[in-house]
Amino acid sequence: MPRVVSIYLPDLAIERIRRTDGAGELSAERPLVVVAKSGSKRWIAAADRKAREAGIHVNMPAAKAQAIMQGLQMVEADARADAAALERLTLWALTQYSPIVAVDPPDGIVMDTEGADHLQGGEDLMLSGIINRFHARGLTARVAIADSWGGAHALARVSKRVTVVVPRGETPRFVERLPVASLRLPPEIVAGLRTLGFQTIGELSATPRAPLTLRFGPEIGRRLDQLYGRMPEPIEPIRSMDIIEVSRAFAEPIGAPETIAKYVSRLVVKLCEALEKKGLGVRRTDLIVHKVDNTMQAIRTGTAKPAGDVAWLTKLFKDRIEKIEPGFGIEKLALVAVMSEPLAETQRVSSLIEEEVVDIAPLIDVIGNRGQRIYRITPVASDVPERSVQRVSAVAAETGMSWTLHWPRPVRLLTRPELIEVIALLPDHPPVSITWRGKRRRVKRADGPERIFGEWWTRDAEFDAVRDYFVVEDDSGERFWIFRSGDGVDTATGSHKWYLHGIFA
Repeated sequence: MPRVVSIYLPDLAIERIRRTDGAGELSAERPLVVVAKSGSKRWIAAADRKAREAGIHVNMPAAKAQAIMQGLQMVEADARADAAALERLTLWALTQYSPIVAVDPPDGIVMDTEGADHLQGGEDLMLSGIINRFHARGLTARVAIADSWGGAHALARVSKRVTVVVPRGETPRFVERLPVASLRLPPEIVAGLRTLGFQTIGELSATPRAPLTLRFGPEIGRRLDQLYGRMPEPIEPIRSMDIIEVSRAFAEPIGAPETIAKYVSRLVVKLCEALEKKGLGVRRTDLIVHKVDNTMQAIRTGTAKPAGDVAWLTKLFKDRIEKIEPGFGIEKLALVAVMSEPLAETQRVSSLIEEEVVDIAPLIDVIGNRGQRIYRITPVASDVPERSVQRVSAVAAETGMSWTLHWPRPVRLLTRPELIEVIALLPDHPPVSITWRGKRRRVKRADGPERIFGEWWTRDAEFDAVRDYFVVEDDSGERFWIFRSGDGVDTATGSHKWYLHGIFA
């Protein structure tokens, strides 16, 4: 059963215009709308949050919107620019999340993530990660995952939640109360259904199909079948001009594992030859399996660094061929180099001696393709503990930086400091006792304070910020790293609340 993710970008046009306003002609304080036109008719195609709060909505006449709000910023719609921005985002999603990703115009992205979500830590983490990464780009997004394209598309656009995860097999229960307009039907059919009294998808699906088909044609039945998964709706993956792809079509469908492995090996050879001509090595490769029942399955492999070795890439795919479900047969195999980078040439330092080169990249590739995320911690020039480390690729080059600390640091730093209750004499005395997660601990030994100042050059709010850190040991010998927010005297330096930030071995 496929698992389809629909990403809805409701404010794509507005946010694209804001991002491309390099000259600063648009005011961030004034509401902004996008105006579409056809002949002499002009209407609102998109509106930002401030405009919507003032009562302006999509499809409102532009003259009426101007009458409602003075000083309204109006920008002409550019469908080509919006489509190009959506295509760029879709190509980026192709490299990050799934081998099967396509544009869902005019404001969405659709992808089949069956078998790919484990690389992101599961469906819940994958969807929250999508939201966070789009928000980091300054884009508003809502995401839903269901068993069908139609179900995910409808839930992403109708639900008020940022993420919606529909358990396997429960799509009918989630969509039965959605409006008929979410079925991706033409506007005239939706208007006709509403005239007849149909409001929800559940009401429509419970009605005999023959009278509806006689009046409206087969489109309603097709969309319902796609929504409930009774009819496949293949997603044609997007491809950029510079992506290298090799394929093999079969006159007779294949299905035996050894036959699939044989042709995958031949495709790997052809792909490596094409990459070699361009001096590239592959970082992320997708095997797309086209089946005779008009469905697709995809297998993605990745490498820690650019690779062009036929034997190694063949092994990575052969280890996962058992996951292919040929069904009634496979009519085409395609191998796509989704991410490729220049292949660095290595030169031996000396030909007089045999040098043992230890390369852990193959081990990282094997573990990574099993769904485990491998990374390395590297120092960052910052006194603030949570900013002094960052995750980098396991095979990334050394940055040349190191931690220069005069005070001990815990082996485990909490994701975020946890509030604790403390009995201590201000301003500089260590705590007498701490209460963390409901357990009171008497402090036997303590060392500190170590004062850490805020980084005022990164955030104005940290100009006066101060933390005083203590290393404390309780009766049982456990040692903790705690701090007080503020200097203990001036409330402008912090709230004077206490937090536990790390645990020593």
